[in-house]
Amino acid sequence: TMVNVLCCMCGIPIAPNASNSCASCLASTADVTRGISTESMLHQCRGCQRWHLDGGKWQACELESRELMSLCLKNVNGLNKTRGANGGKVRLIDASWIWTEPHSMRLKIKLTVQKEVQSGTILQQSFVVEFVVRNQQCTECQAEFRQGSWKSLVQVRQRVGHKRTFLYLEQQILRHGAHRGALSVETFRDGMDFYFPDKGKAARFITFLENCVPIKTKESKKLIGTDDKSNISNFKFTNFVEICPLCKDDLLYLPSKVARQHGNISRLVLVKNITNCIHIIDPLSGQTAQMNVEVFWRDPFRPIITAARSRFVRYMVLGKDAVIVEKNESKKSATRRNRMKLAALTLAKEDDLGINDTQSEERSHVGYLMKSGDIAVGYDLTDTQFVDDDAESARAAGKFPDVVTLRKLYGGVATNDDDAAKKRIFKLQRLNADAVEATKARKAKKDKEDDDMDEEDFLREVEADKDMRINMNLYKNEIAMKKIDEDNKSTNDEDDDDDQQVKLDELLDGLVLDDGPDKEMAKVELNEDLKWGGVEETFVEEGERAAKDGIKYLDRDAARDLKDKDTAVPIDSFGKQFMDAKFNFI
Repeated sequence: TMVNVLCCMCGIPIAPNASNSCASCLASTADVTRGISTESMLHQCRGCQRWHLDGGKWQACELESRELMSLCLKNVNGLNKTRGANGGKVRLIDASWIWTEPHSMRLKIKLTVQKEVQSGTILQQSFVVEFVVRNQQCTECQAEFRQGSWKSLVQVRQRVGHKRTFLYLEQQILRHGAHRGALSVETFRDGMDFYFPDKGKAARFITFLENCVPIKTKESKKLIGTDDKSNISNFKFTNFVEICPLCKDDLLYLPSKVARQHGNISRLVLVKNITNCIHIIDPLSGQTAQMNVEVFWRDPFRPIITAARSRFVRYMVLGKDAVIVEKNESKKSATRRNRMKLAALTLAKEDDLGINDTQSEERSHVGYLMKSGDIAVGYDLTDTQFVDDDAESARAAGKFPDVVTLRKLYGGVATNDDDAAKKRIFKLQRLNADAVEATKARKAKKDKEDDDMDEEDFLREVEADKDMRINMNLYKNEIAMKKIDEDNKSTNDEDDDDDQQVKLDELLDGLVLDDGPDKEMAKVELNEDLKWGGVEETFVEEGERAAKDGIKYLDRDAARDLKDKDTAVPIDSFGKQFMDAKFNFI
């Protein structure tokens, strides 16, 4: 038979052990958390809101997230040791976030650990670890505030009189986050400059531009300094990127050789859209083609009419008739989808209404969108004089149509409302860039007016082109949508045949914050200053992010009654570990 001994503290019979104490008395005197620190320090960059890791690395973590919890546990001294102070193995069973004041620069977590203090006796104890958050600039933010710290410069230019191409490129940059590696961004009237800390990030950005717009590049470098002993030289690289001067809605008169190479398309074409190649369309037959960048740069040509507000003419649609396209064996026929979009429109200039009865009847590739009473914009070719000799000869010979229709106008723009821009149900995010203004006040004022006009023209293009909106993020304009009468429902009463109009299911939430950051309900506010992969500034309800990641959260009331360290209690067996040895979630 086994001989029992009396506990040296309470006197109850127990099985013999090294401490001659029962589990309850051992729990009241033992400290499982011995050797584990209860205070630590974390460093966060104030500029990009990232947290410092080992080895000079920085990581973006949201508050109450799994990533931040893993970072906190790595900074608890003694927790990652295989053995405790007395040789027992410490196991992390649970970790919870504890509420702290938002501006206290403190983070608190509650940890629950288990350890076998002697054979067959397992103790569990909970304690609070407090982290002090200190501000420290990361290397990227330090380089941003230093003069001349850039190593590679990307100058993007386009030789046109407007900025609509750069506005479209800006939306693609924001959508894909291609600007996050840049130290700073500067905008000019004719382009943008991107400053990068090294040559590799600039090369990746140029590769991104090649996939977005047709470009050609030229690289140069400048010697800053050299060390003859170690044979090390310091260079600054400059990459000049020129965007193709053709833009959306430009009217082209192709060279005969180029027209034959692209399916024998008509020489009079419109630029449908711009991607990494140039998409053109015959406005009279609907035939489309794609022109490669190499073909254009081999023999560049200019448009006969550049898309500008001064060249646009407003027309009212008086009628529409179906068009039967005869197939031409010598040409690459238009697709069935494009043939269905053709229609013969009866148009009249909006300025001529009530003055004369002049009308024009022409085919249009966007005719399927029109109905009587709609307003469209286009080019009036009747009295236009072209610089190109071939185009002028063709116009004089009557080979050109009287009107080339571009697109349909929507909303307040069609009715010439003074507050048409305010009634637009969507808005766009803008890139945080430094605008370089002209030195003369008069020229700076004119540039500002031109920029506002270009932005409005770009928004009108976005309104009428679904293909452009695919590569962009459109956000709801809550202020404009609240002003829409629910009985009228002008945004929902859309024509089934009109597939180009902006619909509510295309818009994203989050750009407008109505209640402000002090409200309890969470709403997301997009931060245009996101750089280096930083975290968006979000105002969420307390404990919401922790619950999303499956982590417990102790609210304000529970945090006030919480003890810094609980008394150890005996348990029967070990629980499941909260994280693995590398502090990754199991």
